[in-house]
Amino acid sequence: MPPRQSERLWVKKILVTGGAGFLGSHLCEKLLTRGDDVLCIDNFFTGDKRNIAHLMNRPLFELMRHDITFPLYVEVDQIFNLACPASPVHYQFDPVQTTKTSVHGAINMLGLAKRVQARILQASTSEVYGDPQVHPQREDYVGHVNPIGLRSCYDEGKRCAETLFFDYHRQHGVDIKVARIFNTYGPHMHPDDGRVVSNFIMQALRGEDITIYGDGTQSRSFCYVDDLIDGLLRLMDSADGFTGPVNMGNPQEIAVGTLAEKILTLTGSHSKLSYKPAVADDPQQRRPDITLAQKNLGWQPHTSLDDGLRETIRYFQRQLV
Repeated sequence: MPPRQSERLWVKKILVTGGAGFLGSHLCEKLLTRGDDVLCIDNFFTGDKRNIAHLMNRPLFELMRHDITFPLYVEVDQIFNLACPASPVHYQFDPVQTTKTSVHGAINMLGLAKRVQARILQASTSEVYGDPQVHPQREDYVGHVNPIGLRSCYDEGKRCAETLFFDYHRQHGVDIKVARIFNTYGPHMHPDDGRVVSNFIMQALRGEDITIYGDGTQSRSFCYVDDLIDGLLRLMDSADGFTGPVNMGNPQEIAVGTLAEKILTLTGSHSKLSYKPAVADDPQQRRPDITLAQKNLGWQPHTSLDDGLRETIRYFQRQLV
């Protein structure tokens, strides 16, 4: 007689969409390290095989090229839905496809979760708050978003995805978790993704002028990738009934101009600061209230900005060799 399931060493089968991307590749590695069986899917629009090349020989890692705007039929226990271009340069390149990825992708992944009774985590974003009129941002703030602007394909796509997650939860009983991810940085970022940390570091290392859009007083909060991945894992493994949404980010706020000066110091660069007109709908303030994550997940970031930037700078230096 075969052993009962409870008598076997049970290994979770976990699907990571967008698994070759910046966050997804770190998540895949962490899941493998703790002994999970990982199916990584990516259409490689912004994902990079080099991010996961070191995982390819791991016996519990599988890679599949797939676009989540089309249905997927696999058997898994948990789903991390991270697939979507996340930087303005990439999500504005094909805004219709960006919206499809958020909306059709959510429908397909939620349908999969419903069919196999898997828990599913949505990687949402602080952009659901838009250019906030409340500071810091709490999860009960409904946002201030332009639905027809250049950024709306991402902002409203993610907002609609959250709607779908909670409607599938209420209507079909799907086990959901929703994380609202604030600015995150670290190794495996795309060097030309247009995000402020990667932009500033690459320009500093190349000796180019550091481009600041606006007067540099606009603020951001930057969370190192290792801390963020720890938060996502804690949320996925949290108690039944705690769905979120829950903010994931570093509450330490810094002006963009100050960040540029810090990166100049850490790189030893002699680049100059170059100011250009502000970008439309660019938020002036961004800082998460993480009380909910601290209370329900025991989570808060621990990596200092200086330490995280040093690791990120070393990563980009290796890319330039």
